[in-house]
Amino acid sequence: MTIREKASQGMARREYSFTVVFEPVSGPRSVRQGRPGSSSSSSGYQVTVPLLPGLITYGRTLGEARDMARDAIRCHLEGLRKDSEPIPNEKTVRKEKLRIALTA
Repeated sequence: MTIREKASQGMARREYSFTVVFEPVSGPRSVRQGRPGSSSSSSGYQVTVPLLPGLITYGRTLGEARDMARDAIRCHLEGLRKDSEPIPNEKTVRKEKLRIALTA
C-alpha cells in the first residue's frame, strides 16, 4: 500500500510504501455502540502493518479495510513526524520467511 503526502509550503511530496496484512475475521465481535459488552456476529478484515508495530484497524469489507489502513498509516506517520521519530522504510528492512514446526 502506498501513502502519498501532499506537498505544502515548499515541502517536497513524499510517497511511502508499506506491506499491509488483511486477515479475514468472522464470528462474535465486541460492539462499542449500544451497551458495553454486547456482541454481534460480523465478519470483515483485521489490518496490521508489520513495519508499524501497534497499528491495527478493521474493515467490514476489503475496500473499507483498505481505506481504514490508509487512514491509520497516515495518522501513525503524522505522529512519528510530530515526535521527530524516523519513518520506517520498507526498502532498508531485511525480510525473511521462517518455517516453524511444532510437535504434537
